[in-house]
Amino acid sequence: MLRVEICDSAESLILKLEGRFTGSDAEHTRTLTTRLAAREKLLVDLTEVEFVDATGEQVLSFLGRFGAEFVAPNSYVLDVCERLNLRVAPNGSSPLSPLEDPSTNGDQSRSNRAKPRKK
Repeated sequence: MLRVEICDSAESLILKLEGRFTGSDAEHTRTLTTRLAAREKLLVDLTEVEFVDATGEQVLSFLGRFGAEFVAPNSYVLDVCERLNLRVAPNGSSPLSPLEDPSTNGDQSRSNRAKPRKK
């Protein structure tokens, strides 16, 4: 079974795939993507993909030729991406993942530096 979550904005299309990327599900994803992907950037998040068959690999290769960038944080999907010569996102994380608030981190480090040391 495959679940596809779509995050669509004016400049990018993000596909988050979960489950088994196989057969007719992979082909439906190809059709869906070609209908939606008239954007500057296509990002395919493979974080939750458990298995990719030959049809799924063909679709991933197609998406790669289409200009997609892939999120591949675990060894299985990273191996698939490397074998297929797919472009992997540099930081390996998805924009759909919860991110830390940078202002909080900055405030913590400033407050640590501002505390006087005891002698």
